[in-house]
Amino acid sequence: MANVVLLLLSLPPQHQVWRPGVDQLEEGEELQFDPSAYNYLRGFDIGWPCLSFDIVHDSLGLVRTEFPHTVYGVAGTQILANFLHYIITATLLLDLNSCRLSKLPGTTLEFLNFPKYVVKDVNYCQNSLLTMMMTKIWKVISVVMRKTMKVRVLHKVAHQGCVNRIRSMYQKPHICATWADTGHVQVWDFSAYLNKLAESETDVSRGATSIERHSPIIKYDGHNEEGYAIDWSPNKPGRLVSGDCKSCIHLWEPASGSWNVDKNPFLGHAASVEDLQWSPTEEDVFASCSVDGKIAIWDTRVGKSPALSVKAHDADVNVISWNRLASCMMASGSDDGSFSIRDLRFIKGDSLVAHFQYHKHPVTSIEWCPHEQSTLAVSSADNQLTIWDLSLERDEEEEAEFKAKLKEQATAPEDLPPQLLFVHQVLTLSRK
Repeated sequence: MANVVLLLLSLPPQHQVWRPGVDQLEEGEELQFDPSAYNYLRGFDIGWPCLSFDIVHDSLGLVRTEFPHTVYGVAGTQILANFLHYIITATLLLDLNSCRLSKLPGTTLEFLNFPKYVVKDVNYCQNSLLTMMMTKIWKVISVVMRKTMKVRVLHKVAHQGCVNRIRSMYQKPHICATWADTGHVQVWDFSAYLNKLAESETDVSRGATSIERHSPIIKYDGHNEEGYAIDWSPNKPGRLVSGDCKSCIHLWEPASGSWNVDKNPFLGHAASVEDLQWSPTEEDVFASCSVDGKIAIWDTRVGKSPALSVKAHDADVNVISWNRLASCMMASGSDDGSFSIRDLRFIKGDSLVAHFQYHKHPVTSIEWCPHEQSTLAVSSADNQLTIWDLSLERDEEEEAEFKAKLKEQATAPEDLPPQLLFVHQVLTLSRK
């Protein structure tokens, strides 16, 4: 009997794929992730939560595959009532070789990358015990590297009210639009701050940075309620639409260094407008989604009512994304956790291409990949960020061959969609 017990103790642990919202942790259990799943992973804290952020386009090149990488971004804070809200402009320098990150002052890193040779070793690691050892090494490296991290200056710009949404213009990335919980929509010129970030070559120690006063180019107070929906046209520079919680959508036209806002709104939704997306190919066409469960297509040339409208979900439609590589495809995410793909060429009939009920809580953001027309990312209030490839289909023979190679590794549950490529579970309360 002793020999049998010894044999059982020496068997490798049985791994299972964790399914958030389905599986429960037993007492004493904890989740572990495999660092080999990431080429690069970092986390940082900017002090206050932000409801919205946007990547600022730069002129450093479209296809950048080698480290170090530079990223510019803007974000807007959600702060307690007694504190001053502000907009953040920042640059991040991501250097894989030296494990160095130049980013926001006062931040705390939660995840650090392996050096390249460690990542390569883990990729070829098939032994579960060795994988756990490498995970522990990851944690040790994180602690050591966190103490030696340096950061680059960022800028904070005072903002009236919580920033519900912030968006950078495609053609002029230093121009940003913000939605405030005060009901105001403002357009800003952050060229001075972004230029300083681009010119700065020195790192500074972490510490508090002052909040600067900066006047917006325009402040529009014609909305009767706060809102979240806003989008810049990718085809006509400076053209903007903003939608509020009273179902009104206003069109902004650029004029002599400012904007003329049409005070006569587009009307067609029965509830709050949650998101807006301009057509990637037509400068006069945009789409909206609403709490009324509908997606509407609008043409600015033919009046103030929707050209098309479709019931997209049984619950609120929180977000939409118009595919810029396959312009007939529209993705939408709902409050019930589902997301759908529609072919706009058949919007009057059966336009539904795919419908997924994977997430267990509201979908908070959805975005098509700018490089692969069949790939998109979805974030949810269930603390998951998932990546999907709609071109994939289940192949039982290929799956059987793959399982044979995995041996003691975990296999995916049968009910997982074959289009699900990746699950990232670190985020909490992720937003658009």
